[in-house]
Amino acid sequence: MNTPPKPTLSEFLIVAVAPMCWAGNIVLAKGVATSIPPTALAFWRWAVAFLVLLPLTWSYVKRDWKTAWTGWKILGLLAFLGVTCFNTLLYMAMHTTTAINGALIQTTMPAVIILISLILYGERVTWVQAIGVSLCVVGAGLVVLKGRWQALMDMALVQGDLLMIVAVVLYALYSALLPKRPNMHPMSFLTYTFGLGCLGLLPLYLWEMWIVGTFALTPGVAGSIGYVAFFPSIVAYFCWNRGVAVIGANRTGLFINLIPFFAAILAIVFLGESLKAYHLGGMGLILLGIVMFNRKGR
Repeated sequence: MNTPPKPTLSEFLIVAVAPMCWAGNIVLAKGVATSIPPTALAFWRWAVAFLVLLPLTWSYVKRDWKTAWTGWKILGLLAFLGVTCFNTLLYMAMHTTTAINGALIQTTMPAVIILISLILYGERVTWVQAIGVSLCVVGAGLVVLKGRWQALMDMALVQGDLLMIVAVVLYALYSALLPKRPNMHPMSFLTYTFGLGCLGLLPLYLWEMWIVGTFALTPGVAGSIGYVAFFPSIVAYFCWNRGVAVIGANRTGLFINLIPFFAAILAIVFLGESLKAYHLGGMGLILLGIVMFNRKGR
């Protein structure tokens, strides 16, 4: 039996790009919550991303048409979970919950991925890897709670918290099911899932327009849509899917815990916040947890 090649440092760095982009997505979503409705932001995010990708990936899309048609069930399921649902629920959650609650709930995703992988594939983790996961969660909690653990006791579960929990479970399922995706080019896979996911959003977007109306396409809103269409969508999803293919769903899922750290950095750069001891402490715990989890394979 051939031993799979050991992942390289560059492959881990590629995975780290995804949480960096998604941290910007959370910060931006909170900033434009009053300017654009959540489903509208999600729909135009994926619509623009799809229209940008399609001309660039058309040769792969055309070549993989038969593969996509044969595997339409799993392809449609992945598009529904990872594109239609996750960010739409995240954008909705940002209207009724705090950034602390949302970020903290999102850091539970690695544990949910491991649980789903255990159920679906019977995968196991060593005690060293379990400690690594725990360190990542504690480190992420240290960052999002700003070193005040009493804040955890003060948080109330609101509608946005429940939406974030559902979003995390659905995206963890997406990550765990990625190895079952059809055998096609990565860019072709992204194009198909973006298109199908956007199509799934269309009825909800039309319903939202009927209920709350349209939005004003200001330069700020246009720039926001451009950012979420390119970085958290095309760049992040390519890096994330590449990570699952190379280092596995469980290892890739652990990198979700970098989102609070990157979000803190963005707040320092764009909001003028100062670097605190809990930022350094949290990042140290997260990095230690990632190293421990990847130290010993199953």
